[in-house]
Amino acid sequence: MLKKYIITFLISMVPLVELRGGVPFGTGMGLPWHWCLIICMIGNMIPVPFIFFFARKLLVWGSDKKLIGKFCSFCLNKGEKGGKKLQEKAGKGIYVALLLFVGIPLPGTGAWTGTLAASILDLDFKKSILAVILGVLLAGIIMTVLSQVVKGGFALF
Repeated sequence: MLKKYIITFLISMVPLVELRGGVPFGTGMGLPWHWCLIICMIGNMIPVPFIFFFARKLLVWGSDKKLIGKFCSFCLNKGEKGGKKLQEKAGKGIYVALLLFVGIPLPGTGAWTGTLAASILDLDFKKSILAVILGVLLAGIIMTVLSQVVKGGFALF
């Protein structure tokens, strides 16, 4: 049983997959939904402070390197593009927009991208982290409900 929790935790730390993949995996493996949600949220949030403070610097440094340049440039461009869109649309409600950006479980809109965007936009650390935590909670609730509905055999569409 511990192995399932560890795998679920690690899946939630993976960029692009994050909690959106961890919750369905964990509940699909028979883990109780409430523990699965907590484990996935913790796993999803652990990288966030490191991303905020170091990811942009690392991506800028690596963008002109031979082996990792394309990947770093892709991530940097995605973060900048997402951040600029978010800032244009949100204006003063940037932190609410960040919460919703992270909270709506679509590909590329998770805690990693949201935190990178907050870092690139030089937003306040504490407010950004709070928005990301609440966004991860929202995404976790949505994914947990969807996982339980599918697990229960109900068709969504």
